Amino acid sequence: MAVKGPALRKGDAIGVVTLGSPPGRTVIDARIRDLQGLGFRVIIGRHIYAENGFLAGTDQERAEDLMSMFADPRVKMVLTIRGGVGVEGVLPYLDYGYIARNPKLVSGYSDITILLNALYRFSGLVALHSLMLIDFRAGTPAYNFEQFFAAASSPAVPCAIANPPGMPLSGRVPGAVQGPIVGGNLTSIVGSLGTPFEIDTAGAILLLEETHEPVNRVYRMLEQLRLAGKLRDCAGLIIGECTRCEEAYGKTYEDLIDEFLVPLGKPLVAGLASGHGHYKAAIPIGARALLDGGAGRLTLLEPAVRPV
Repeated sequence: MAVKGPALRKGDAIGVVTLGSPPGRTVIDARIRDLQGLGFRVIIGRHIYAENGFLAGTDQERAEDLMSMFADPRVKMVLTIRGGVGVEGVLPYLDYGYIARNPKLVSGYSDITILLNALYRFSGLVALHSLMLIDFRAGTPAYNFEQFFAAASSPAVPCAIANPPGMPLSGRVPGAVQGPIVGGNLTSIVGSLGTPFEIDTAGAILLLEETHEPVNRVYRMLEQLRLAGKLRDCAGLIIGECTRCEEAYGKTYEDLIDEFLVPLGKPLVAGLASGHGHYKAAIPIGARALLDGGAGRLTLLEPAVRPV
């Protein structure tokens, strides 16, 4: 059974950690003020301002900050600052048993994907493929905040994960399946293959999204997933956007969905607003869901959090 952190309420303390690349002190401080302006207390990790080239401090320092949030009884939720690169370096230094005994909801996307899936696989913890601290700024769509706070604060199910108006989900392969949601950013998922932390897709609904990759490179990553058995093992597919992914040799991202993924015959829904897109649905990694490929619908059957 999945483990869940407590529901978030206004006035609660949110722990903030940098687990990948450093965004810089100015950005961090501005976004913390924005979060505080929404009525939350903020507890920061010891090393959130650390910089080691393209990494925010050492692997051990970043892992220490994350573990400190699970150990702090004041913290109700953990918000990652940004992705970038390097999150996989944190994974060997986490105490997954301790995390399971002291669950907190963790939110992020991009390179944070590998952490979300590791937390579910090794701690049973439901995590949130949703906003990071850098998203708490002017210009972020209201839809993103509505999705984030609904998932982080409400245990009500069943509920549909729906795109914003005017952006319908597209059912590509009919069929209905149930299973936990896993996945996220394609680059991060592929980067985990062959490691102790590789994604487990057996019986799961696999979410995929990507950004800034030409279509031929997206194809190569999909092929690697297929050869690793991850597309064979999953129960169904929910395909997010490929933002700013360039056409290559006359092929588009939509072509890849139609020519590579649809023939797998798994229930498939495409076009979910997620991850690197302007609009970001809040998707609980590890929560059970119902995917209806004929109706183009994804429905959560269990919440991301437990009642307070």
